[in-house]
Amino acid sequence: MTRPLRVGIVGSGPAGIYAADLLTKDDTLAAAGTPVSIDVLDRLPTPYGLVRYGVAPDHPRIKQIQQALHKVLDKPEVRFLGNVDFGRDLKLDDMRRHYDAVVFATGSDRDRPLDIPGVDLPGCHGAADFVSWYDSHPDVAPSWSVEGTGVAVIGAGNVAVDVARVLAKDAEDLLDTDITDNVHSALAAKSVTDVHVFARRGIAQAKFTPMELRELDKQPGVEVVVDPEDFDLCAASMAAIEESNQVKTNVKILQNWAIRDPRGEPRRLHLHFLHRPVEVLGEDRVAGLRTERMELTGDGGVRGTGEYIDHEVQAVYRAVGYLGSPVADLPFDQESGTIPNDGGRVLDLDENPVPGVYATGWIKRGPVGLIGHTKGDALETVTNLVADRERLEEAPEPEPEAFLRLLDERGVAYTTWDGWQRLESHEEEQGLSHGRKRIKVRSRGDMTRIARADGAAPA
Repeated sequence: MTRPLRVGIVGSGPAGIYAADLLTKDDTLAAAGTPVSIDVLDRLPTPYGLVRYGVAPDHPRIKQIQQALHKVLDKPEVRFLGNVDFGRDLKLDDMRRHYDAVVFATGSDRDRPLDIPGVDLPGCHGAADFVSWYDSHPDVAPSWSVEGTGVAVIGAGNVAVDVARVLAKDAEDLLDTDITDNVHSALAAKSVTDVHVFARRGIAQAKFTPMELRELDKQPGVEVVVDPEDFDLCAASMAAIEESNQVKTNVKILQNWAIRDPRGEPRRLHLHFLHRPVEVLGEDRVAGLRTERMELTGDGGVRGTGEYIDHEVQAVYRAVGYLGSPVADLPFDQESGTIPNDGGRVLDLDENPVPGVYATGWIKRGPVGLIGHTKGDALETVTNLVADRERLEEAPEPEPEAFLRLLDERGVAYTTWDGWQRLESHEEEQGLSHGRKRIKVRSRGDMTRIARADGAAPA
């Protein structure tokens, strides 16, 4: 192949952008004198995926990862095209006509179901929906009512503590973030005094990172409460503490919180361990949550004790994990929420590799690990793609302009990298005019209009 290797990446979150970065740096391609030409597509008008729409607004340090992602999308070999919806605007055959290889990095965007009675009651919410709302995702309705004085959050990971922190926090403390006015107004109207986080397993098995955990105790007016009765350490727990600095730090933080004297803050955030949710209580809407007291089995697992406790809450947020959504024209594993693959090579129903089609990130391995973990994931996928390059079927229409013509013919109002930078500047200007660093644009239509400026994206 004498021309550049053309690669289309579907999804512009960290997983997709890391894959693009690795392709531009690949030693094998460089040694062979093979340049790359990469299009990173996203169904939203904006890049960055989870970093923009999945990270809590009061986590600016995590959002700083955008600076690294920006550098990748700013490379001359990489072109960002937003507002392009694979499955609606494009099919796999279209991608194969214009790209030698296609990488899917569509992530995990929906809540894993929790199969207990009462989970469908009004007032029982999926964490993914709530996170998308407070991050002003354009596909989520702008209104949200934060009900009641007592709220339960089910889960033992970073999403659970993010949701709990936002529910407990004073809305005025979020005004130095990029939240939109509708989010601020709804959070300012809440009357929550007690947020309860329930983890099925023990303190040594919790999946919080120490940074996320510590931040719970740094909120003005909020007191973290840990019941000493929820503490238990078995042989497996002690081994985990010895083997992992993260576990050791988490346990130490929680133990210190459990033994300190109450501060008498107006709002409380309760962390409950060894509590398995068994039923959401209520008739017309959520009125409580029933949990079963658990005990450690010694090997890191837990079993029920038969002791049940009813907690009076008016809302429940389920943060028990994310799932990917099916991708048009590709096989899909409904249980794991992933595209079947072998090292990133997508597999068909007979478990044979689909030529030229790859996956990376959470849609490849499931929603496990932090944002940084997708780098190793992308490396495996890109390594296999490069190894396959001599066997790839060459795209009939690889010219970058040919793909833009296809989008134009189909009336796709796509956005570009220049358009994103225009929208980013607009959000910063909106923030400055209100004495803030930035305010997000919430509407997809407004984002597209601002990004496209005069109504026609430049080629």
